[in-house]
Amino acid sequence: MREAVRERRRRPGTSDGEADVRAKIAEMQGTDRALAERIHAIVRAEAPTLVPRTWYGMPAYSKGDQVVCYFRPAGKFKTRYATLGFSDEATLDEGRMWPTEFAITALTAADEARIVALLKRAVGPS
Repeated sequence: MREAVRERRRRPGTSDGEADVRAKIAEMQGTDRALAERIHAIVRAEAPTLVPRTWYGMPAYSKGDQVVCYFRPAGKFKTRYATLGFSDEATLDEGRMWPTEFAITALTAADEARIVALLKRAVGPS
């Protein structure tokens, strides 16, 4: 929560979101760092309209001032897997119920393709 308060106190335009996200990723260990680096590369390549930033001290990507997706490392919350999550700003709607968070322990080419498809849906038409 302290990180979220610091993030809100920053004046607009005083932070370099890309540098902030890379710094958070650099603080991670092992698998978390590898997953975060790969997801960051995928988001930047496949959803260039999303702006990198930190959100509650985690790497996140926003459209305007609204977070669309984020990476929650396992180490931060002492869980057994990292998570790629999407906010309600993401347009992932499928009927009346759909997933918004995905557990990740490793990434295969098929997993990366699924992330790309989710990102394209989340961002919506360009």
